[in-house]
Amino acid sequence: MNFLQRIFHRPFFIKLFNWEYWSFTAVYGWVYPCWLLICIRSRSMFFFAAANPRIKNGGFLNESKKDITPLIPALYHPKTVFFSIPANGDIVLHQIKEKGLMFPLIGKPDIGGRGRGIKALKDEEDVRRYVSGAYLDFHIQEYVHYKKEVGIFYHRYPDNESGSITGIVRKEFLSVVGDGIHTIHQLLVQSKRAMIYLQSLENIHGKLLNSVLPAGERMIVSPYGNHARGALFIDDSHLIDQELTATIDSICRQIPDFHYGRLDIR
Repeated sequence: MNFLQRIFHRPFFIKLFNWEYWSFTAVYGWVYPCWLLICIRSRSMFFFAAANPRIKNGGFLNESKKDITPLIPALYHPKTVFFSIPANGDIVLHQIKEKGLMFPLIGKPDIGGRGRGIKALKDEEDVRRYVSGAYLDFHIQEYVHYKKEVGIFYHRYPDNESGSITGIVRKEFLSVVGDGIHTIHQLLVQSKRAMIYLQSLENIHGKLLNSVLPAGERMIVSPYGNHARGALFIDDSHLIDQELTATIDSICRQIPDFHYGRLDIR
């Protein structure tokens, strides 16, 4: 890697030349004037919440997963147990065992976004640490082992019998492929995407990053389908067809008063 390549391989320049890493305000700031105009005309800051009247703020901001989950048929979401803070680790463990949840599990804040506060829990000690560090109400649910994850964008006008899929985003989890020579940490440093999340990955994996993977072996270092946790989003909208649209529409029609949103499916 020459001098210029080393310079542009630093997080500052990686973020500067790749808009996906820009701040929320930098990306969406141009939308604000139009939004404010519509707010004035409709006399409401959250005029769009009418699309999903059963969900707080239409699902745009500060919506509670505890309130949303009962609206969704149990067939379509993992087993989940909700807890309020402050919580006791032993009581949490007792309740998740009563519900039949088995390790590994995953913990998530009840109100969250961009992957904040999500953590995989491999044993009882992980659960206790997660509970003791929780600063928001949270839930613990069974971990879904499927390797592929997508976000499907859906909308339906209230007067229409059926809705439409407007886009599909495939999520590739942040990973490295071993070469039998370099450590996992060295492989991460070579990746522009991994460099953005390197400090977080060091905190999560610790000494494991000093290991050397066999040649060709892939290791997922961040198993979360969220851009803020390193996942790469790829447009797979070409996969939209009548059969998929009918399936997603059938699911969404079972959610009361749901007309617009994204389904994260693994």
